[in-house]
Amino acid sequence: MKNVNEKELKEKLNLVIEKLLNLGGPDNAEELETQGGEAIGFFKRDFGIQEWDWPQGVGLYGLLKIMQHEKNDEYKEFLYKWFKDNMAQGLPSKNINTTTPLLTLVELNEYYHDPEFEALCKKWGEWLMNCIPRTKEGGFQHVTSANGDRQGVRLNENEMWIDTLFMTVLFLNKMGQKYKIQEWVDESIHQVLIHIKYLYDKKTGLFYHGWTFNEYNNFGEIFWCRGNSWFTLGILDYIDMFEGTMNPGIKSFIIDTYKAQVSALKKLQSKSGLWHTVLTDPSSYEEVSGSAAIAAGILKGIRYGILDDSYLECAKKAINAILKNIDKDGTVLNVSGGTGMGYDADHYKNILIAPMAYGQSLTILALAEALRF
Repeated sequence: MKNVNEKELKEKLNLVIEKLLNLGGPDNAEELETQGGEAIGFFKRDFGIQEWDWPQGVGLYGLLKIMQHEKNDEYKEFLYKWFKDNMAQGLPSKNINTTTPLLTLVELNEYYHDPEFEALCKKWGEWLMNCIPRTKEGGFQHVTSANGDRQGVRLNENEMWIDTLFMTVLFLNKMGQKYKIQEWVDESIHQVLIHIKYLYDKKTGLFYHGWTFNEYNNFGEIFWCRGNSWFTLGILDYIDMFEGTMNPGIKSFIIDTYKAQVSALKKLQSKSGLWHTVLTDPSSYEEVSGSAAIAAGILKGIRYGILDDSYLECAKKAINAILKNIDKDGTVLNVSGGTGMGYDADHYKNILIAPMAYGQSLTILALAEALRF
């Protein structure tokens, strides 16, 4: 990419990867708990790289993609050991968020052909099809891990969240494609379409964070940066999995939705090149993990010819801003913590900022895409 320093890109990418591999928890955990805990996005399980949940799952996915790109055996061995260690220790409850690591595992196992890995992925896929709580119209209910209880769950009854597409639906589709189980592929399509139906805002082209069938509304009707970024980045990976076999009508519908969203995002980019954590609220802080996922999704769209070159300047600004938010030790700065459903903008504006595995990972994906240009 013109005006983006390739040498700096490679150096910082390596630093970010190294930090991800060695990411630990915060030094001030007790302080964060007393300052607000869950209300400000402090969930102890979310920190570091070792726990089996969504932040680490997204982290592993970024590592997998750079491993495949660079053919790096060190990263492959790290991933293998990570899964073996976690399985030996015992896994947490099955829910939307704890499904996330399996997206990496199903691809990793194409190198190892480990029966234990395969059995776990198949068992979890069957659980998604037959056991996960559903909303009205059969949406995957956004069931999450209970705070402080690895075996407990928080049901979020009759709620759909935009996060689900990345955390769970990508895995279900990957499994259906790999094992040629059409019912699983069809269910993944149903989930994508029902999430677009209830979370996409036709007036702006953006996505709300969630929808509840209990109240029949979109909670606080907030356009959250990272929530939108799960779609920007994840939906192209979703289409990729079909390897050209997706129904053309469905594909056109999904791509048109993606193009409308990135058109809206382009207009909302801040002068720095990042996006605000509440996309439509310039008084909310600029947030790097969501910005990185948006940048990666836009660059991929350009590379595929879905987006025209007018988006290159937008992507270039984002990449330069992300580079400025990487510390000397590879820590990605200005990343917001885990974010529950909010009823107003202040909820999102008050979420803590801390180094997170997904901040490292989404930055890896953005920088890797930039290097392709």
